[in-house]
Amino acid sequence: METSVYRFIFRHSLRQQILLLILTLLSFPFLYASLDLPKRIVNNAIGGKNIPPDILGYPVDQVAYLMLLSGAFLVLVLVNGWFKYKINTYKGRLGERMLRRLRYELYARILRFPLPRFRRVSSGELIPMITAEVEPLGGFIGDALAVPVFQGGTLVVYIAFIFMQDPILGGAAVALYPFQGWLIPRLQRTVNQLGKQRVRAMRQISDRIGETVSGAQEIHAHGTAPWHLADISSRLGDVYDIRFEIYQRKFFIKFLNNFINQLTPFFFYAIGGYLVIRGSLSFGALVAVLAAYKDLAAPWKELLDWYQQKEDNRIKYEQVVEQFHLPDLLDETLVAAPPEPGAPPAGEPAPRLDGTLTFSGVTLADDGATPVLEGVNATIALDGHTAITGSGTGRDEMAQLIARLLLPSGGQIRWNGQDYTRLPESVTGRRIAYVGPQPHLFAASLYENLIYGLRRPPAVPAEEPDDPRARRRRFESLAAGNTVLEPAGDWIDFAAAGCDGPQMLEERVTGLLAAVHLDDDVYGMGLNHTIDPDLRPDIAARVLAAREAAEGLLSENPKLGRLVERFDPERFNTNASVAENLLFGTPVGPTFAIDALAANDYVLHVLEKAGLTQGFLEAGHRVAETMVELFSGLPPGHEFFERFSFISFADLPAFQAILGQVGKDGLGSLSGESRTRLMALPFRLVQARHRLGLLTPEKEARLLEARRLFARDLPADLRPAVEFFDPRRYNAAASIQDNILFGKLVYGQPQAQAKVSAMMAEVVERLDLRGSIIAVGLNHPVGIAGSRLSGAQRQKVAIARALLKNPDLLVLSEATAGLDPRTQARIHATIREERRGRGLVWVLHQPALAQSFDHVLVMKSGRIVEHGTYDTLNNDGTLFHELMRAD
Repeated sequence: METSVYRFIFRHSLRQQILLLILTLLSFPFLYASLDLPKRIVNNAIGGKNIPPDILGYPVDQVAYLMLLSGAFLVLVLVNGWFKYKINTYKGRLGERMLRRLRYELYARILRFPLPRFRRVSSGELIPMITAEVEPLGGFIGDALAVPVFQGGTLVVYIAFIFMQDPILGGAAVALYPFQGWLIPRLQRTVNQLGKQRVRAMRQISDRIGETVSGAQEIHAHGTAPWHLADISSRLGDVYDIRFEIYQRKFFIKFLNNFINQLTPFFFYAIGGYLVIRGSLSFGALVAVLAAYKDLAAPWKELLDWYQQKEDNRIKYEQVVEQFHLPDLLDETLVAAPPEPGAPPAGEPAPRLDGTLTFSGVTLADDGATPVLEGVNATIALDGHTAITGSGTGRDEMAQLIARLLLPSGGQIRWNGQDYTRLPESVTGRRIAYVGPQPHLFAASLYENLIYGLRRPPAVPAEEPDDPRARRRRFESLAAGNTVLEPAGDWIDFAAAGCDGPQMLEERVTGLLAAVHLDDDVYGMGLNHTIDPDLRPDIAARVLAAREAAEGLLSENPKLGRLVERFDPERFNTNASVAENLLFGTPVGPTFAIDALAANDYVLHVLEKAGLTQGFLEAGHRVAETMVELFSGLPPGHEFFERFSFISFADLPAFQAILGQVGKDGLGSLSGESRTRLMALPFRLVQARHRLGLLTPEKEARLLEARRLFARDLPADLRPAVEFFDPRRYNAAASIQDNILFGKLVYGQPQAQAKVSAMMAEVVERLDLRGSIIAVGLNHPVGIAGSRLSGAQRQKVAIARALLKNPDLLVLSEATAGLDPRTQARIHATIREERRGRGLVWVLHQPALAQSFDHVLVMKSGRIVEHGTYDTLNNDGTLFHELMRAD
């Protein structure tokens, strides 16, 4: 990567920069003509001097000549404007294209960072470098040559024109430029140094913010928020001091420039006026000179601004490149060489990993620190099962060396005589799978994470696409040095998973979920997901059949039937909230969300029509009084806040103030937000759960009337905002589980959830619906880094992902340490069976698990001290035996 911003510019945009220069130079004759023409208009056309008798054979008088010159001036204005428009738009496109290239190159370099680098640099530093710090470079790259040439050329044209009118005025115009050209760069140097300090300080702040986001749990657990606030305040203070110093120096430079620029008009008025009075200079020439000088300040100012911009961007570029210019950067050919159009798929048969892997005197150290591994010698059969155990450090690093994720600092790793470290990721990524103790999942669906290891670059079409937009995107990708591959392309290598298409792959995924004991979890996720019945009518129809079957079981079994209160259009559901009873449906979007009902004009109209407005206000007042009485004095997070879920701890002061106002002036005095707050409380009320005695039979009847009014009078534009409950229709806004149950669990019944879940599972199995629900559950979003899954679930997903791509060598490093012993044993047996006759290397957290492995490596403090079979090592006097006894 180029270390200088101008080297980067010339290397990737020299032809475009030359084209910009040509356009710029072509504009200068027209610019000069536009300066000279006003003088001719004043002296000749208006002054009546030297008017030609005819033009192109057509006779002209003074007025016609004036109109002709004025029209020519207008044409020149349009031509000069056209040149500026073309030059500026081309600069903009070139700048954005080069900015895209730079960001792409920086991101590609992150992919080439050796893994230990990520322990020394945080995402909080890298992200702003690629996003915010290089943003100004896009504008500068387009201006890099065009601005100094255009503005400098414009300046030369103006000065040349002034000299042509009078050499003395020309000398006055340029007299102070050499002084400014000498002084400004010297003053700018200090600003440049301050700019570097500012960039470094902001990176440190970004790093601290990133740490805060990652360590929020620890901050709250230890109550250290005040220290972090003090730390960030101090760092923001440092940035403030730097920026204030920059402002002082920058504005001093501007003040100096403005002062010097104002000296030149003094010379013009004094000298030019004197020359006109003496008759040495025409009045028209003086007017033209003054007009030219008026425009002269603009290009000079633009040149000075460009110089400051150049220095700022030079610093930004050099500091960013410094962070990405690593001596131990992985070779680009090992990571990902961009495919050329017309090239075959990158996933064409890669060599299989068989034979042996040999370590000879391998050492692994990080930046000269104490070696993590030292003098490792080992031979690993790639068709056998090898266990790694021991004490101290180095076991996970050994596993990552085997998986070709780390490269040794010294020694050799050879595969059948070849240099193992030179294998590209197009081979290792296909033939090796690694699962560590803390696997990472991407912010996508569960299914996308499971098939992640099957993504292989598709073929790049040699011909241009037919769609103009796709053709333009392809051209811009090539022009910016980006890959032309589209993420929506055919990336999945079905053959690697032993499948012939999407349906078979989904079946394979479902089988692996059962193998790693994740199928029940995904089934639960599927039950809580929604589906679009128009897109999946088969599932919707079977869910409705399951609803009917569940209703039959609940009717046949009175004890079971008492656990669920089903939805009935003619009955008030005491286990549903008032909001659910009023809507008798599921909100779609925010319009009828429970928090928005009290402010919704249509809902308020329905309540008023049903005679419930005053009752809602009174009920809200009663709820507020009860909650304030219960919650006053309770600490934040107390179980009562969750149990009653009417008022949060933060809302208590607001409701105390409302109650005070009501006590003083009555409910009728409330308006605006205070009234809305009270009206919102009854919507959350669940008769069977809260038992506050606020819902009398009369009010329940009125709510049923309000329900009918709500559905009957609902305006057409609001109908998409709610999906009504209908025993014969699938509710697209409700989950599969709610569609099957079509009701609410009765509050307070022991083990109601477990019994009803068992009943639903029976119905699902009977209708062969479980597989379809699991398929829906695969769409569950896992969250950032898998945060919506438990640690055990993330480990299971990572193991299933590794097994799915069917690698020649599977490397596991304490990959089941977070699972319970029973699940561990089952998954261990499944993996060993799945890997029969193929390579398996496993770093075990319990040495006893090594019993079923062909070969065992015992490590101590970064060295292999013993190796052999389980039986030969499990004898008195061996470290392995000591570990077994200590386990």
